[in-house]
Amino acid sequence: MKDLDIRYANHPDDSKHYTTEELRKYYLIEKVFEKDDICLTYSHQDRIIAGGAYPVTKALKLEAGDALRANYFLERRELGIINIGGTGTVTLDGKVYTLKKTDCLYVGRGTKDVVFASLDKNAPAKFYMCSAPAHKTCPTVYIPIEKARKVKLGDQEHLNVRTINQFIHSDVLETCQLSMGMTVLEKGSAWNTMPCHTHERRMEVYFYFDLGDDDVVFHLMGQPQEVRTIVMKNEQAVISPSWSIHSGFATKNYAFIWGMCGENKTYDDMDVIKTTDLK
Repeated sequence: MKDLDIRYANHPDDSKHYTTEELRKYYLIEKVFEKDDICLTYSHQDRIIAGGAYPVTKALKLEAGDALRANYFLERRELGIINIGGTGTVTLDGKVYTLKKTDCLYVGRGTKDVVFASLDKNAPAKFYMCSAPAHKTCPTVYIPIEKARKVKLGDQEHLNVRTINQFIHSDVLETCQLSMGMTVLEKGSAWNTMPCHTHERRMEVYFYFDLGDDDVVFHLMGQPQEVRTIVMKNEQAVISPSWSIHSGFATKNYAFIWGMCGENKTYDDMDVIKTTDLK
């Protein structure tokens, strides 16, 4: 397991002066999956950790490392996992959970051993995960895609027909502060989260996937009056501070996983920005 990639928080005025290279350096997570390794990024934005485990030929154990100053990774944290690859297993203190593609697993604080594995090295699992600090232990819950709370939004005229799969959500299970889900756009749709919004009481990480090799996502961020763009490829993630909008469009339909943590986990606690007010 690699050392945590540390990203520090900043003032919104700072990002107004960032070059394209600097925007990508501070907000974009380019490498989420690496064969037979775990790649994680630690953001000081509400201290979220996001990244991926990609077990191909061997099982991978989640370690705390030096940065957390903890005896084990989930000593003071909770964890959400969504598999976007082939069928795999997550073993928690000896108990095995099997996750098919787009299944989710919430892991409560205090779980000591977390081990990822694939059932078939020719169709390996890809476990995307988000972790947040936790003040208590909530029960571990397996949520198959069929059990996710589904919200259908958008229309074809505005190119944003999509289904929001709410996995780690207050209407599905109890957590300390972590929320997590997956939004899937239908063919012919390209926009997500438009009209866009901010939520000052929590931050968010977006992870885009199901794009082709030649496709890109134009991820929008920044304050509503200072919108910036980060061009992203398949299976990359981006950090969205609480003060930033987060929206995007792509060259084809796609899916993305959103992970949130902070002061408030109420899903609809957001400040909507009119499209005509963006600059």
